[in-house]
Amino acid sequence: MTQDGSTAGAGQVLVVCTGNVCRSPYMERRLAQALDGSGVIVASAGTGALVGQPIDPDSASLLSSVGARTDNYVARQVTPQIIGEADLVLAAARSHRGEIVQMYPKALRFAFTWGDFADLVADLHPAGIGLPEAGESWVAHVASVAASRRGTVPPRPKKESDIIDPYRQDSQVFEAMAEAIENDLPAIVNILTPPLRG
Repeated sequence: MTQDGSTAGAGQVLVVCTGNVCRSPYMERRLAQALDGSGVIVASAGTGALVGQPIDPDSASLLSSVGARTDNYVARQVTPQIIGEADLVLAAARSHRGEIVQMYPKALRFAFTWGDFADLVADLHPAGIGLPEAGESWVAHVASVAASRRGTVPPRPKKESDIIDPYRQDSQVFEAMAEAIENDLPAIVNILTPPLRG
């Protein structure tokens, strides 16, 4: 069940950055690619979105190089409604998480930065965290488990938690962005993949 009370199968993940053309589309499309077939829905938005724009060419090139889709994409502005439809929000930087929580206070329980969330779930396995409660999606269950571990897993320094913003910078900065995202992707995919039920 999403935060607004609607049902959504395995659940919904919202990825957020600023312009919604560089970091969050890369995170969205790589996560969707890795979770393909799981039933988990992945979307993105920006706190200061370049509304209507496609994925930045450099991010699109990096996505294409790993076989991820870049088509049918349009940047959009994040809203309380969009946040409320998500079971988990993954932000590119802590400032984005702060804006999300200010906009939708209930998100305090299910919003994390990409890196901080990866650290909170890195040593967990889907089969070892129990099953969702009745009406709760898998993604919402995972978000709840991750939130319960805050204070037990040391947070990263801000510089390491925030994904560098490559907007209007050279290709090396885009590559650094992608590397940071890819480093934490396995832990995130692992825990967001619902366990098989016999």
